[in-house]
Amino acid sequence: MRIGHSTDIHRLEPDNKLLIGGVNIHHSVGSVGHSDGDCLLHTVCESLIGALALGDLGKLFPDTSEEFKGISSSLLVKKVMSEVKKQGYKVVNIDSTVFLEEPKLSQYIMEMRVNIANLLEIEISQVSVKATTSEKVGIVGRKEAIMTESIVLLEKGLKKL
Repeated sequence: MRIGHSTDIHRLEPDNKLLIGGVNIHHSVGSVGHSDGDCLLHTVCESLIGALALGDLGKLFPDTSEEFKGISSSLLVKKVMSEVKKQGYKVVNIDSTVFLEEPKLSQYIMEMRVNIANLLEIEISQVSVKATTSEKVGIVGRKEAIMTESIVLLEKGLKKL
């Protein structure tokens, strides 16, 4: 078994989309990123990368590369999952937390879980997504940023591709 963890943080600014877990959330600000800025899917990716000891998201998908400019983070997850399967692993479960002062995310959580389950090729019962605020403390509390964390458990179970 292998475990991986990741934390990511993105600035929030006007004229950007707020994409979280593959869900487009209408809001006055959105996250800034080299790709589509989906902070949650970035930690999903990077927790998988960490579990495989392959470095970090920037090593595999550098923000200096035009190839990845504006790319869908869902595609990045699929690319990483290809490597997970290639190495003979499968996802046991994943637990993620979104830190965002506003908007409230409770109405979007199920859709995020479904998206992540589909990307990781697992059941929704294996995906946890939680949302919290930072109680108006720090850059998240001042509504300047979104932060996410993910932790994933992998186990050998597939024949190497």
